[in-house]
Amino acid sequence: MRVTDALDRPLRALRVSVTDRCNFRCPYCMPRERFEGPHLFLDREEILHFEEIERLVRLFVGLGVVKIRLTGGEPLLRHDLPGLVRRLRGIEGLHEIALTTNGVLLGDLARPLREAGLDRITVSLDALDPVCFAALSDSGIPVERVLGGLEAARAAGFGPIKLNCVLQKGVNEAEILPLAEFAREQGHLLRFIEFMDVGTGNDWRLERVIPAAEVALRIAARWPLEPIQKDHPNCVAQHWRYADGQGELGLIASVTEPFCAGCDRARLSAEGRLYTCLFAREGLDLKAFLRAGASDRDLVAAVESRWRRREDRYSELRSEATTSESKVEMFRMGG
Repeated sequence: MRVTDALDRPLRALRVSVTDRCNFRCPYCMPRERFEGPHLFLDREEILHFEEIERLVRLFVGLGVVKIRLTGGEPLLRHDLPGLVRRLRGIEGLHEIALTTNGVLLGDLARPLREAGLDRITVSLDALDPVCFAALSDSGIPVERVLGGLEAARAAGFGPIKLNCVLQKGVNEAEILPLAEFAREQGHLLRFIEFMDVGTGNDWRLERVIPAAEVALRIAARWPLEPIQKDHPNCVAQHWRYADGQGELGLIASVTEPFCAGCDRARLSAEGRLYTCLFAREGLDLKAFLRAGASDRDLVAAVESRWRRREDRYSELRSEATTSESKVEMFRMGG
């Protein structure tokens, strides 16, 4: 079955958060001064069990989803994540299972995840400079742990590995060229992401956004770039290749050049809520359906009804009024 929303956008991708906990306290996601203490996080029984995730993913695939991305929080903190991957790998019609992680625990988990059937890994890396990295992760964990995780992932057979960097003016813009050089040398696919007003706790301001077009100019001045045509209209990144043939670069201009018209993603939070936009204020409680004994037919009807009514296009309508609205925090829904 193919289901489309009110703006004729299909449902093709699902992001599944497996935990709201994280071993970092990145200021743009979970700033320590606002999100500290175990009382802020979900109890174990509040998050979806693997059986529940598998069941929901199977139903989403029946509605047209072909790609799953496991997120958090930090997904590698969820016990036996390879076991979940193994369950999802058995779902017919699911073409790709990916993971977004901060990379700290990949040294131990990269190979088990690969053997379980994980297809791709994306590692969040906002700086290579140890001082800048320490300020942005606010964790006491050195950047070398992440770099070691990248090596472990490569050794396990993942590649090319995507690196995501959220840029903020006056914070880590000096990392643009060092990160680009590192990715070129290591064969990784680097993506720079414009700082977004996800949630309400990250002190977002438009003047702190570094436009993707500016990033492209800075990099092209050092290594000439050539644009790459998008593979499909739902691709969120602008893709460039280096003219010297040494790799590619992605730019996600979600603030300056919104791509709401092509958004085909839904998000399932760790507590089982369905969100149809990264900037959502509320979600549909699928866990309540599951634990009340709902049939597959009832669950599919609930999801299909919500998606068909979907009109979300926050980034296209962003204004001073909307940015001040209360929104679900990114670590709750899974970015």
